[in-house]
Amino acid sequence: MLPQTQSQSQTKLPTDPERAERRARTYSAYALVGVSMAHLLNDAMQTVIPAGFPLFREQLHLSFAEIGWVAFVLNVTASILQPLIGYYTDKRPMPSLLPLGMMFSLAGMVGLAYSSSLAMLLLSVAAVGIGSSVLHPESSRVAHMAAGKGRGLAQSVFQVGGNTGQAFGPLLVALVLVPQGQPGFLWFTLLAAAGLAIQVGVARWYKPRVTGARGQRGAAPSPQADAAMPGKKTIVFVLSVLILLLFSKFVYLAGMNGYYSFYYMDRFQRPLADAQVCLFVLQFAGMVGTLLGGPLADRIGRKNVIWFSIFGTAPFALLLPYAGPTLAMLLCVPIGLILMSGFSVIIVYAQELLPGKVGTVAGLFFGLSFGMAGLGSVALGWLADATTVSLVIRMSAFLPLLGIVAFWLPKDRR
Repeated sequence: MLPQTQSQSQTKLPTDPERAERRARTYSAYALVGVSMAHLLNDAMQTVIPAGFPLFREQLHLSFAEIGWVAFVLNVTASILQPLIGYYTDKRPMPSLLPLGMMFSLAGMVGLAYSSSLAMLLLSVAAVGIGSSVLHPESSRVAHMAAGKGRGLAQSVFQVGGNTGQAFGPLLVALVLVPQGQPGFLWFTLLAAAGLAIQVGVARWYKPRVTGARGQRGAAPSPQADAAMPGKKTIVFVLSVLILLLFSKFVYLAGMNGYYSFYYMDRFQRPLADAQVCLFVLQFAGMVGTLLGGPLADRIGRKNVIWFSIFGTAPFALLLPYAGPTLAMLLCVPIGLILMSGFSVIIVYAQELLPGKVGTVAGLFFGLSFGMAGLGSVALGWLADATTVSLVIRMSAFLPLLGIVAFWLPKDRR
């Protein structure tokens, strides 16, 4: 019996590394789902602010221009720090930043519940913006580390968490803030507390892998990799095209998220809750589009998904301002589905263009997206005060036409 037992134990030994590898993949999947859930909670809290603009305008007697400045502060604070954090953490990853971001968001939610002036409101949204800027670069790096070979899929899983949060933001406004008013923001502290707990767990997975990541950054690139790297002029050109695409996407979304509710209520004489449901449809479709965009780009190429995600939105966006309430809700489905399918693909495209700069690229592109949305909100708010909200929505509809510049992007190199 003893020889047989030894033989059986010997046959089990080779499976131990496989079990360890499966266990590692499982924990990596948990980490990826964790940062995606944290992204969901973060973006839900961030989205309820512009979705609640009609509430702030009524209770604090704000003009459209002041509403634009609230959006500007939210988006700029969520943008300025991100490239800096990404650049610094490419050299020195900081797992502790993951829970720290949620602490800022928690403080911001409390402040929003008790804001009685424009100054206090701006301070509160700034705290939420800082929390968002701290979250994105390091969480995106966790998604990159947990990705394995499916980078497009991993980035989509991370991004779909944010889109899901954005989708539920308007719905939460209709269910919580409309009946309860500003004190309803206290309920969102529960989201921040849940996000804090999740990020603590992700940081525990992330921390022991920091040393290995540093070792990989210190390795010299191979001659083949050097030969495949594009020149500086190509990099600058490609980044410029990608930034223009971000401009068209996020300024259009700023117009929709910040001002379409006013347009919808004024044109169709419907309550705020109905307008929020329309935005929920837009964001929910965007969540599905984000989830599909990454895997699709892994199959058919990143450039193909990028150009279609912007330019393909144009016909539906141009029709939306002239549609009735039912058709408008139906049009929000293809707009969200197509428009939001490309952001995670743009980030992966840029990360592959600049290898070794995962945090810098994530911070830059997330930061630019929030910054452009903030500046767009100010400009559109000023235009709404000077003219009408209807004109703002109709002019914004032309922005997806800028997606045509994506045809200038170089083809993917696998």
